[in-house]
Amino acid sequence: MKLYFASDQHFGAPTPEKSRQRETLFIQWLDTIKEDATELFLLGDLFDFWFEYKTVVPKGFIRVLSKLAALQEQGIKIHFFVGNHDLWVRDYFTTELGMAVYHFPKTFQYNGKKFLIGHGDGLGPGDYAYKGMKRVFKNPVSKWFYRWLHPDIGVPFARYLSLKNKYISGEEDVAFLGDDKEMLIQYCKEQYQKEAFDYFLFGHRHLPMEKKIGKTSKYVNTGDWVSYFSYAVFDGKELKLCYYNK
Repeated sequence: MKLYFASDQHFGAPTPEKSRQRETLFIQWLDTIKEDATELFLLGDLFDFWFEYKTVVPKGFIRVLSKLAALQEQGIKIHFFVGNHDLWVRDYFTTELGMAVYHFPKTFQYNGKKFLIGHGDGLGPGDYAYKGMKRVFKNPVSKWFYRWLHPDIGVPFARYLSLKNKYISGEEDVAFLGDDKEMLIQYCKEQYQKEAFDYFLFGHRHLPMEKKIGKTSKYVNTGDWVSYFSYAVFDGKELKLCYYNK
């Protein structure tokens, strides 16, 4: 058994040309793990923007999507967690690629180890402005109105806002802020009091990190494929944070 975890590729940003370079590296990494991977977890923000109209999806990314489809057909189960940049995923990845799609953190268990896995946005204390904005964006009425924008208007407009919001996350993501200011660490500690998970796995933070939670648990953030090209792997016994040697 080998489970692989990666997040925050933000494909499409900052330009299609620069994104293509990172897409190529990511595909190379997928080729290296396909020999021993049993499952692949994509923990959100695979794309810097994604919106599904009823009959239209954003242009591009054919190489990445084709590779993921090939892995799925090879028998590697793929789990996709919706991030804050691709939260408007509907059913395309499920019907076209066969991936399991999750909109909230989910519990998994492998070899007696219990995992809580998700993207990580909006979890933990504080950040009320974002949490309110996310509720608006996920509201069915908001999505219904947005679909009335022609894709030639709606997609470029949303990509512009996405880049303005957060491509490389910013100075606050360059350094570790401390346990008391890292919202995901606070969230993991709260959840650990309710249920003794062995591993907490999240993305969103753009900073690879491993932190002990309580006496028996560990929080791992998978970092990103913008600056760090980092990922995590579980070999059936232990979860490790790794970096792709590009």
